[in-house]
Amino acid sequence: MTESEKMLETLFKKAIGFTVEEITTEYALDEDGNRRVIKEKSAKKYYPPDISAMKAYIELKGQENKFDNMTDSELKAEKERLLRELDALNRHTND
Repeated sequence: MTESEKMLETLFKKAIGFTVEEITTEYALDEDGNRRVIKEKSAKKYYPPDISAMKAYIELKGQENKFDNMTDSELKAEKERLLRELDALNRHTND
């Protein structure tokens, strides 16, 4: 995968929203001065869709003519339509 493809993939991920798992680890020194794990916590964090990322992705993919003249509210409506379509695809794939 080229750097350009990686960038587009990352931009697309930000445009549609994503969830990551964050792991927090706490350490303490034991009686010998060695660092020991005392607590580890895992949590999922959701990053919502980003309209700016969506617009940048669309422009980079060469579809800017379709979206250039859209207002912010039209772009938001298109984002919601695309998210619903993606959700339907994901549900169909997981069934």
